[in-house]
Amino acid sequence: MSIILMNEVVARSTFLEKLGNRGEQFCKPFDHLSDTFFFVKDIDSRMIFASTPLLNRLGMEREEEIIGKTDDCYFPRHVAQGFVRDDRQVIASQIPLINRLESWYGSDRVLDWFVTCKYPVFGQDGRVIGIMGTVSSYEGKQQAFRSHAAISPVVDLVRREYAGDLTVESLADFADVSVRQLQRRFQSAFGIGVKDFIIRTRIRAACAALIGSSDPIAKIAVDAGFCDQSALTVQFRRHIGQTPAAFRRENRSLS
Repeated sequence: MSIILMNEVVARSTFLEKLGNRGEQFCKPFDHLSDTFFFVKDIDSRMIFASTPLLNRLGMEREEEIIGKTDDCYFPRHVAQGFVRDDRQVIASQIPLINRLESWYGSDRVLDWFVTCKYPVFGQDGRVIGIMGTVSSYEGKQQAFRSHAAISPVVDLVRREYAGDLTVESLADFADVSVRQLQRRFQSAFGIGVKDFIIRTRIRAACAALIGSSDPIAKIAVDAGFCDQSALTVQFRRHIGQTPAAFRRENRSLS
């Protein structure tokens, strides 16, 4: 190791020793980024730190309210399980999870697309003691997906035309790639397939309509791109963990 590099390592070590147990101060800059939510969890996926925008999004005023809590305190069970599964992957592999597209709740309490990054946090003995990460809106992170040239136009098309007759084949033709290539790029960039992305986008539209309108659920289902109310209910149970009717009652009671 060169003398210059050794000096840099010593400088960092000295800085971290001086830091002691005051790591929470590194969370503070995220308090001023309203479109980015920052968090730190321990190895059991319990919240340790959370930025002010994240606290506000989850309906809390003080950080003490979230310390020790887990995702299933705030999200449907199936959504929380997905978050924890990613936590476990990062902890076990010690490899960051970068720009994972996930369903998350927007300010209107409706599922939308957000981009998550998670990084392992190491203790003084070099072992992973938890994770830290950010959640940002998809619109604010589109630049991050430019390396996946075939993906952004497809994502934008699905978000605009979700109720149309969309198939994996038609979207592959639109992107001028093979079905296999499009599937592989979606899996690589987002961790989900094209069909799942379409379904989740339709569910997001249905959620917004259930909260914001008095339309019958059967109409909402068709308007969102599902063949009928039964098809919507099946996917709603899978992704939201409850029926459309129960979701409507619960969320209207919060309005």
